[in-house]
Amino acid sequence: MTVSLQRDDFDISAEIDHLVDGRTSVGAVVTFTGLVRDMVRDQRILDMTLEHYPAMAQNELERIEQQARSRWPALTGTRIIHRFGTLTPGDRIVLVITLSSHRQVAFEAAEFIMDFLKSRAPFWKKERTEQGEANWVAAKDEDDEARLRWQHPE
Repeated sequence: MTVSLQRDDFDISAEIDHLVDGRTSVGAVVTFTGLVRDMVRDQRILDMTLEHYPAMAQNELERIEQQARSRWPALTGTRIIHRFGTLTPGDRIVLVITLSSHRQVAFEAAEFIMDFLKSRAPFWKKERTEQGEANWVAAKDEDDEARLRWQHPE
């Protein structure tokens, strides 16, 4: 499976090794790992809870991956892992791996996937701060703007 939703942490090296195993045509491996930060908007974060509807989230992540594969036919492999549940600062949230024979395709596809994950993946995040507040994280305009850069000109 190239897309996974999971509560448990992941091993980045093991994921790369599994994806690359025996594939000598791969010239570039690009990874992005998202982590839980400890400070947001001048508030110390104790933890973050990510909620989702499993089938909806799985379908959307698979759709994003398929769009990347269609846009960059030279991609030779992809892997997306997104965690859910309660995570603490320093925990890994998301992993995106892209493979290609050349770096530019792998870099662009990884950026594309992340821009769409940030703006389209159906996850709801709640941050709990030192002040005891639990705030739902609002969507950010800059995430939508980043996604829009990938639109084809009319």
